[in-house]
Formats: sequence, C-alpha cells, structure tokens
Amino acid sequence: MFATAALAADGPGTMRVDYFHTGGKGLEIFALDRVSVEPLPWPGHAARTVDDGEPGAYRYEVRNAEQRLLFARGFGSIFGEWVTTPEAADSHRTFHESLRFPLPDGPVEVTVLRRREDQSFAKVWQTRIDPADPFVMRAPPVRQDLLEIERHGEPADKVDLLLIGDGYTAAECATKFGPDARRMADALFRHEPFGARRTDFNVWGLCPPSQASGIARPSNGTQRRTPVGATYDAFGSERYVLTFDNRELRDVAAWAPYEFITILVNAATYGGGGIHGTFATVAVDSDWADYLFVHEFGHHFAGLADEYYTSPVAYAPAATVVEPWEANVTALLDGAPPKWAELVAAGTPVPTPWPKQEFEERQRAFQALRRQIRAANRPEAEMSALFREERAFTTSLFQGHRHADAVGAFRGANYDAQAYYRPQLDCVMFTRDEVPFCRVCQRALEQVIDWYAGPRRPD
Repeated sequence: MFATAALAADGPGTMRVDYFHTGGKGLEIFALDRVSVEPLPWPGHAARTVDDGEPGAYRYEVRNAEQRLLFARGFGSIFGEWVTTPEAADSHRTFHESLRFPLPDGPVEVTVLRRREDQSFAKVWQTRIDPADPFVMRAPPVRQDLLEIERHGEPADKVDLLLIGDGYTAAECATKFGPDARRMADALFRHEPFGARRTDFNVWGLCPPSQASGIARPSNGTQRRTPVGATYDAFGSERYVLTFDNRELRDVAAWAPYEFITILVNAATYGGGGIHGTFATVAVDSDWADYLFVHEFGHHFAGLADEYYTSPVAYAPAATVVEPWEANVTALLDGAPPKWAELVAAGTPVPTPWPKQEFEERQRAFQALRRQIRAANRPEAEMSALFREERAFTTSLFQGHRHADAVGAFRGANYDAQAYYRPQLDCVMFTRDEVPFCRVCQRALEQVIDWYAGPRRPD
C-alpha cells in the first residue's frame, strides 16, 4: 500500500547538512555544500538523540549556543573507505556526504570527529548552522510515492528501514520492486536478532524510475544513468556496489522516514556493499541476494567488520595493527583477552584452533577460479556454481568441529590472515554458508535495535 498521507508532521523537522569531503596523500578537507530542511518530520525518538559513542570511524555532534549536546551519531563514510585504498596514496578525490538531525530551534554548531589510531576521536571539521538563514533550502525535492512494505508503529518508536530501488524502469517499479523489497525484508527477518524483533521495525520502499533496466558496470562496458547512481566496480572491486551521487540519493530518500537505507539494485551480477550509518546495497536478482542483503546490512546497521580475509578487497592492509573499534573483531594485543571475553566459556582456548591451513589452501584455488570467470566475462551461473562448491566445502570442513559452536578467538578476520581474530568459527560476516550471525554480532545488532526502538520487553 502507498503511505502518502500517513506521516503527520507532529514532531520536529529534519535538517540535512550536505558537504564535500576531499583529500588524499595525508590531506583531509571539508566544505559546506547545502543546508536543507527535508519534507518529513524527524523519524527518531526525542529521548534517544545521543548514542553511546562506541561505533564508527567518524562521529558528528550537534550543540546549541550554550554548548549543550543535542545530537550525536557515529558513522562511516565513502571517503573514509577510499583513503584506505592504494589510489589514495598518490591522488586526491572528493566525495559528497550528508549529516541529518532534528531541526533545531536556533543556531547550532555541527562538529565532525575522526577516530585516531589510538581509537580516540579528534575534531576534523566544524561549522555553524542557523535554521533562520534565508539560504537554508526549504523547497522539497521531486516527490516520490512511499510504499509501506511493513509497518508496526509510529516511526519515532521503531527502527525505520528504507529500501530504494535503482535501475528499475517505471514498469518494473510497478510490478517488480514491491516483491523484491518484500523478499529482502523476509530474508533479514529470518536472521536473529531481527526475527525476534520484527515488530520493532518499519520497512518502507521508494522506487524512482530509471530510463533503462539495470545499473552501471564499467568493467564490462555497461553505462547507466540511474536516479541514485548505483554502480558496480567501486574502488576497482568488481563486486563492490556503491553510489557516489549522494545528493540524489538523499533527495529521493527525503520522502520516507528512515534511519537506515539499503539500495536494491535491479541486477543479477553478484554484488553489494555496506557502509556504517551511510547505506547498504544489494543486487536483488543475484542467486546470493538474501545472503548479500543481510551481510551488507550488518556493516551498515551496526558497523560490523568483515570477518573474511581470503577474498580480494579494494583496501590496502593497515600499516599498524591496533585494537579495532568494530564489535566483532579483535587483535589480542599484548595478550589482552578478546573484547567479548564474558561470552567465552571456561576451557575454550584463546586463540581457538580451527582448520585454518586447509581452509586457506582451498580458498586460494577458489579465488583463482573466481578471477578467471570474471576476466573471461563468463555467465553469472558459473560464478554461482563456484560459490555453491565453495559453500559445500566450508560446510563440510566446519561440520562437527570441536569448537564449531564456541565463542573464542579464531585467527583470520578483517582482511588479515594473522593480525585479527573473529568470535566464532563461522558467521554471516565470514562465509556464504547458511549460518546465523555469531553471538557477538547478534549482541551488537540487538544493541542498535534497542537504541532506536527501545529495549526489548520481556515476554
């Protein structure tokens, strides 16, 4: 059903600060682009405006003239990912980003902080915003019809997830997007803690029509101009799907109450992406779409780290190993216990043994075949068949292992075979196996749900 009149403006408005994030080669510059008031009221709860300050490579804070903290959130950014790529070592790039918060009553100071190597935050940008400034944009963007995928209450009392279609023609928006969105929502709620907390979510949909079906994939010559600009090959990784058209994305999204966005790209080639507090993406017609949606949403929703380390990624390895801020990886520096030590049962060895060598030997073979399939532009069915073979191998290898269900510290995570450890042998954040989130990831995800929807009530 369409929810065009279901969102009365009974709370504060929503302010959005758009800015340019530029840098490379040790340089980082912020520049204000545009301040706007979005057409819908702020979707969040008035009593939950300042998070606990733990997750996020970046953080933004909003303070009034008396320096009272009104709003704060941790987040990740495309720039923050790009600066870890080899390209950033000898070039500069600019990315467009946005900060959203409840419309203040008077002038505010907006501060962006970046996490330093020791994991503390340092100020990198500050700007003063006055809602009464005549240059604040109040004219709404092009209206979008809001689709109610699943609604369990008022936005202020729920986690509001927005699914945006990209690469759907007008006919496909009318016939295909709705079923795709419901299928992805169902995939999410098959996993815990989302299943048990389903009624703590609202799921909304928007589908701005594209001129042609599909999105850009430059590596094989496919070019598209789509409403929110999703594209494969982000940072040179063939499977990484992002949009670099942030203003267009935010103008479309402004017609929904949302805290989290996943872009559903109308494509079958394996791909997706997820950036903490920014957005996630998934190729909805991939054979692995259900897994991709849930895995990438874990990045976006709770800042979960990738626990895999054998697949190629766009990022250069870290020069210095420090204890990561992400909840589900640890470095065990100087013999320190894992950050999830209270979940480790007595008698479980740390580090925790697992068939690492056998896993890595087969992974090298799988990754070589994967590169061959992509280099030869072979049919997607061949890639899916390879992934099924890979899944069968890991399922067989891990099945019955003496620590298969234990929480411990399993070496190999966060794109590094030696420096980092993951909490359990397998997890949605580690392989494409049909397994749940590990207990540490579930705990981190549940904490985010609690923050936006309130703690779970006892049955």
